Amino acid sequence: MASVILTDVHKRYDETEVLRDVNLDIADGEFVVFVGPSGCGKTTLMRMIAGLEDISGGDLLIDGARMNDVPPAKRGIAMVFQSYALYPHMTLYDNMAFGLKLAGAKKPEIDAAVKNAAKILHIDHLLERKPKQLSGGQRQRVAIGRAITRKPKVFLFDEPLSNLDAALRVKMRLEFARLHDELKTTMIYVTHDQVEAMTLADKIVVLSAGNVEQVGSPNRLYHAPANRFVAGFIGSPKMNFLDGVVQQVASDGVIVRYETGETQKVAVEPHTASGAREGDKVTVGIRPEHMHVDSGEYGVSVRANTVESLGDAAYLYAESPVAPDGLIARIPPLEQHERGSTMKLGAAPDHCHLFDADGIAFERRFAQQMAA
Repeated sequence: MASVILTDVHKRYDETEVLRDVNLDIADGEFVVFVGPSGCGKTTLMRMIAGLEDISGGDLLIDGARMNDVPPAKRGIAMVFQSYALYPHMTLYDNMAFGLKLAGAKKPEIDAAVKNAAKILHIDHLLERKPKQLSGGQRQRVAIGRAITRKPKVFLFDEPLSNLDAALRVKMRLEFARLHDELKTTMIYVTHDQVEAMTLADKIVVLSAGNVEQVGSPNRLYHAPANRFVAGFIGSPKMNFLDGVVQQVASDGVIVRYETGETQKVAVEPHTASGAREGDKVTVGIRPEHMHVDSGEYGVSVRANTVESLGDAAYLYAESPVAPDGLIARIPPLEQHERGSTMKLGAAPDHCHLFDADGIAFERRFAQQMAA
């Protein structure tokens, strides 16, 4: 196992900077997920750790040693790609053994390593088959097994589940979690799927347009997002955002007035609430599970569009002039609302988030306990 430390890492192509000021400390044995929308730089960052992309500035340390100029083969890493990259004419055994053969390992060592990896991945009964005889999930396990046989210090996974169907992705997510528990090796995993990130990670790194927006546990990113981008990216369905202005700052929170004249109180820490001024433009963030119909004193009038029924839950989609992207509220599964009907949606102050005009979050009251 090994730690991975990035200090002031940059990446640029000619004059175009695609990653800037990346500072990360990945602990020994930690499972870290890089997540973000397409083009945010997450795969480029992983390829820099692997040595497949040059580092334009800053330092990369693996197990305490500077790796900027070390060839990929000597970094002690193994990488599993989105494509399985298996040799179609070779059996599973030969695919998993190939890297060790190239490294000059002896036959008993190769045999033990392949059979051990196959046992861990529950494919030991398939070793004589060829890739075309396998399902997508089995092929991905072979690619992972090939990495395991090398006994790397760090595993790198680049969107390894994106070629699988939805049901198999769920199953393989559980397999990755089990694998990490068993191997206890440092793992870095790239995905655009925030559900994968929330399920697997000890720590999530959220990237946007080449910047690291926030680093933290899944709970911290969900309950205490640093800014509006993280708040909107983490969580499914996504957080609701309602535009307003500060009407009043009190010791126990901030009251926001919407353009409709209605209000919503947000419980924020007093030392951050003091940074708000009457008339400041702000945005209230409320997750769908915290948005309630006929919410009492606080909330906003909305017009219902449709109800999406999922069996055990249902989601009401509505529109309001204060929410350009619309609103979503989780409602009881049998509750119905006619299209065009009006109602009030709001949330308890403790369940609201508040963001300033630049999208930076005010610290919420009780957020530390929720994110623990």
